[in-house]
Amino acid sequence: MMTEREAGIERLYPSLFGRMAARYYYLRKLRAQIEEVVQLFLAKSPQKLTLADYGCGNKPYEPIVAPFVAQYLGIDLELNPIADIHIAPTGAIQLDAEKLDVVLSTQVLEHVVDPKQYLQEAHRVLKNDGLLILSTHGYWMFHPDPTDFWRWTSTGLRKIVEDEGFEVVYFKGIIGRAAMGLQLFQDGLLFKLPKFLRPLLAIIMQPQIIFFDKITAQDTIDKDACTYVLVAKKKA
Repeated sequence: MMTEREAGIERLYPSLFGRMAARYYYLRKLRAQIEEVVQLFLAKSPQKLTLADYGCGNKPYEPIVAPFVAQYLGIDLELNPIADIHIAPTGAIQLDAEKLDVVLSTQVLEHVVDPKQYLQEAHRVLKNDGLLILSTHGYWMFHPDPTDFWRWTSTGLRKIVEDEGFEVVYFKGIIGRAAMGLQLFQDGLLFKLPKFLRPLLAIIMQPQIIFFDKITAQDTIDKDACTYVLVAKKKA
């Protein structure tokens, strides 16, 4: 969860002419969706919230989340030196039950060996009515970090979250089928090219990805997308 992640500023604000050009539109859409969730569920909270980033890596989303919580903590494997709370080899979070108001999980669920246990631990450490903010993939290329196990349909992701004691209160997809098909086509060619030609391919492909995404209805994207962002409330 920590070895392949881009530096925070590159992940939050990629340039079409920079190192993350091939992920330009996707990363910007993901950031915008997380910002929307923060505004809807965190920014207006009357409580002083304690939030933990579960599988935090280098905490790429801390700059857009931390201003709206009283405490921002990182949860990760013991080999991550910036994690505040560690995950035991058994998969258990080294934290007592019902300690957190919010668990943030961005692009982690597809990498964990046991998604059910991961969600059970998120449920355990959340207070009653606490929130899980989670993003993970529908369609995406294979990207081990250090493992890569899972992809979800919109209904499958809802089911696995609800099965572990959560009520989904917000669910949105980003990048629909046609645009994601072009993203996968781009990525299929990308790593066959010399590194100096990869930005050129991204400059050609990213505007087409943007165009096809813009002409796809949001309700269609919510059902069939590259990535899903959800908010779920812990049931008592």
